[in-house]
Amino acid sequence: MNNSIHYKTPDGEKAVMAIYDDALNHWAVPYETRMIPTRHGEAFVVASGSLLSPAMILLHGAGSSSAIWAADVGDYSPHFRVYAVDLPGEAGKSAPDRPAWDSPAFAEWLEDVFNGLKIEHATLVGISQGAWTALKFATVMPNRVDNLVLIAPGGIVPDRSSFLIRAIVLMMLGQWGIKRMVGDLFGDQPVPDGVIERVVQITAHFKPRIGVLPIFSDEELRCLTMPTLLLGGSKDIMRDLDKIEARLRRFVPRLLVTIIPGGGHALLNTTPAVMRFLLQQPEQLIPSATLGTT
Repeated sequence: MNNSIHYKTPDGEKAVMAIYDDALNHWAVPYETRMIPTRHGEAFVVASGSLLSPAMILLHGAGSSSAIWAADVGDYSPHFRVYAVDLPGEAGKSAPDRPAWDSPAFAEWLEDVFNGLKIEHATLVGISQGAWTALKFATVMPNRVDNLVLIAPGGIVPDRSSFLIRAIVLMMLGQWGIKRMVGDLFGDQPVPDGVIERVVQITAHFKPRIGVLPIFSDEELRCLTMPTLLLGGSKDIMRDLDKIEARLRRFVPRLLVTIIPGGGHALLNTTPAVMRFLLQQPEQLIPSATLGTT
């Protein structure tokens, strides 16, 4: 379990971990868990699917954990050996370390996860800050990334200043404000049952990381030669998907863009679009054989 440095109280940490454990109890397929040592603390991994399948790594967003993938793994695991990895310093079970964003640390962290799992290359699927982390790794070690799936990614263009102001105001309004913010994040899509309650609980107990994700340079984005999917919602209040698409198209030669009408920053039912994209890349869907798979 994470230590209490990023929680308001030890009981609050236990409450957040109980939410995580409940998600694992509802994991769509059989799974196992592992702790992988890295240069930036241990990484908690939830593994599903056949060891003979190609590797896929799932990276969640800020203030959450791999619990968000509990249903999605049901679609991914028939085709991939899926590793859902908790980001460091977030509301999961990885180490509390919060490495500097403007350093090589996150690429180093994910490199150590790859090596600890004994996988040479993988498909990366990230959402928001998890997509930023996937980008960080892919720009440094593109040869280890088969396919890159970026869901509402940070780091391509600056976030909307209007969202940052609105989020600060709503967070000051207690549970009512948090519930309103959750609704905003889903756009026109219905908020799934139980999500608001879980977010309220996590927000009440967890101390989020404060700061702005660095923007990737043109030179870094030119390294993205792998098949890349940009997936977002037309009503994302945090990030302008049109601007993100425009910038990526300048530098990413194998880019596919899927925008979900009415979708917000928090998207529902993303796996059909992701799997359509991945199944168009049959040459990439091969096991990671050089180092072996675990």
